[in-house]
Amino acid sequence: MDRLKVSLVREAQGLLQAGRLVEALQRARQAVTGVRVCGVEHGLLAQVLLHLGQANEAEAVVVRALTLATGSADAYDALAFVSMALGAHERANALYGKATALAPQDPRLWHNRACSERNVGALAQAEAACDQAIRRDPLHVQSFLLRAELRVQTAECNHVDTLRAALAAQPNDYRSTVFLGYALGKELDDLGRFDEAFVAFDQASRTRRERLQYTVATDEAKAARIAAVYSAAFLQEPAAARTASDPAVDSSRFLFVVGLPRSGTTLVERILTGLPGVRSNGETDQFSQALLGAQRGTGDVFAQAAAADPHAVASAYARLASPGPAAERIIEKLPLNYLYLGAIRRALPQARILVVRRSPLDSCFAMYRTLFAAGYPFSYRLDELGRYYAAYDQLMRHWRAALGEGLIEVVYEELVREPYRVGRAMAEACGFSWQDQAIDIQANRAASLTASAAQVRRPIYGTSSGRWRHYRTHLQPLITSLQEAGIVLPD
Repeated sequence: MDRLKVSLVREAQGLLQAGRLVEALQRARQAVTGVRVCGVEHGLLAQVLLHLGQANEAEAVVVRALTLATGSADAYDALAFVSMALGAHERANALYGKATALAPQDPRLWHNRACSERNVGALAQAEAACDQAIRRDPLHVQSFLLRAELRVQTAECNHVDTLRAALAAQPNDYRSTVFLGYALGKELDDLGRFDEAFVAFDQASRTRRERLQYTVATDEAKAARIAAVYSAAFLQEPAAARTASDPAVDSSRFLFVVGLPRSGTTLVERILTGLPGVRSNGETDQFSQALLGAQRGTGDVFAQAAAADPHAVASAYARLASPGPAAERIIEKLPLNYLYLGAIRRALPQARILVVRRSPLDSCFAMYRTLFAAGYPFSYRLDELGRYYAAYDQLMRHWRAALGEGLIEVVYEELVREPYRVGRAMAEACGFSWQDQAIDIQANRAASLTASAAQVRRPIYGTSSGRWRHYRTHLQPLITSLQEAGIVLPD
């Protein structure tokens, strides 16, 4: 790539990061002009188009780039990333394979390939790709964690000793302490060595928390403010606002699956996408993007969101959510959309909203033992986790009162205990035609990009219910926090 092209790519990347999308698009288009070799600039242009909601144009850029002369490994890595965002997961997987073939010594590319193999359910291939990344970089800590999560470790086949050695080799390194600590905790948990597992989780989570600028009181105030702005009276107005929702948007096509992370939302998604005519966009921020773009009025961000034109929100969301494989119904599965249920009801009055509820201690411990890529900063200290759960619980009580029958609730423990009965009931409540084979989630070939991506490749199981009991003696700060908030806990 010549100097001008390099400069244009850097400018476009900077403008994209700054949110100046129109200018980024101009630079990215200039960067691909006259290019006859597949390059990173093609992936960048497609990425900008995606941020602008122009999915069809982004797809055309990827298809065109793949007709050009063979380029660098990074070019195919970039196109694979965009392909994942477009829902073309098999193509993404093939492109990650091409990238590793072109640069087989790059551990980063092997890790990306491992993530892609996991997303499409090729777990053995994902583990092999993790091994390749670690072989090339013995401290490629992300690959250690991914490898630990791909299967249930056994006494005969695990990486505990390797993980302990890697931790000992980098005792003061932040990334090693965090990634390797979560990996070690997960593998020890699989082996039933729960006290040792908690020590690993605790050290990793404390280290992660030290780097975060976060105050749980801010989230508590945010939840209370949302409930105040989206009051029952406001949501039940005979609504000029309601009639303003876009008549050209069939909001009954959309289903929002929400709940705390690790509460079972991915399991619900897998069951429902096993039904004909249903697909999922996965965990996207498309609704919040649409809401942000339509905010107006004065006051704080919550008041401005409540004043947003429902017509504009609905139109923007439908444009972002609809591209992709044809489907009668589209699922949006971002757990944090529980913050936007009032805005969803106003903009998309016929959309279904399904809330997954899990026992408080199982729900909280499942979050505590998980390293999230971003978000959920409340999950790294037990007392803060309890306070956040209480604020979430109070917000959900408000939504139940304000939305009434507009909320469909599913209890995770009931779903894993009686999947056919509960699965049928939730599908019918969502307006979907039920088929018993939807319960065979391991047969669902759709990609999954969530923290549960490996788990949903196995039949439905209930062994995670009550798992917190193995850690009872360690969870007292969480238990106390929940009890002080009046949350009812199991014996």
